[in-house]
Amino acid sequence: MRQAKIERVTSETEVIVELGLDGPPGGALSTGLGFLDHMLEQLQRHGRFKLAVEARGDLEVDVHHLVEDVGITLGMALKECLAGGQGLERYASAFAPMDETLVHVVLDVSGRPYLGFEPEELNIEGEAGGMNVYHLREFLRGLANHAGLTLHLRVLSGREAHHVIEAAFKALARALYAATRVTREDLPSTKGVL
Repeated sequence: MRQAKIERVTSETEVIVELGLDGPPGGALSTGLGFLDHMLEQLQRHGRFKLAVEARGDLEVDVHHLVEDVGITLGMALKECLAGGQGLERYASAFAPMDETLVHVVLDVSGRPYLGFEPEELNIEGEAGGMNVYHLREFLRGLANHAGLTLHLRVLSGREAHHVIEAAFKALARALYAATRVTREDLPSTKGVL
């Protein structure tokens, strides 16, 4: 089974992530930030992952540290689950609409971290439960850097933060599910390593 449990403790946050790429979907989510819990639930449901997250952070300062550190810890768990990449599909993309919003996520489980992120240039308005598109960027940056993902996120339409962030998590979940399936015998790389 492709499972991992990672605990990360800093002076700002304490995060425990349990991840199982082959399900069953579900798990307890408790970060102290309701909207972040709701977004992690999107990863569970639409990524079909077993995902449990217990986190505490200095929310009296801002949500930034908590959101970023949950992304970092999830990335560390994902990297451990993938353990070298043998048999992975590796590449995937997914679209997710939410009312007026349409988001596209494309990723490569490449071992080369990169985040292509452009929503901050689109004048996305507002926040959702304390999170805005800048926090989405930091979550994704932490995830991509620590899992070794090349990840591109594009907002094709939409201006309202709640819809943009939620559609982003749903598209991410679907792309992660597809990219992490074991669909072959070999390592999906001509280099012989991811």
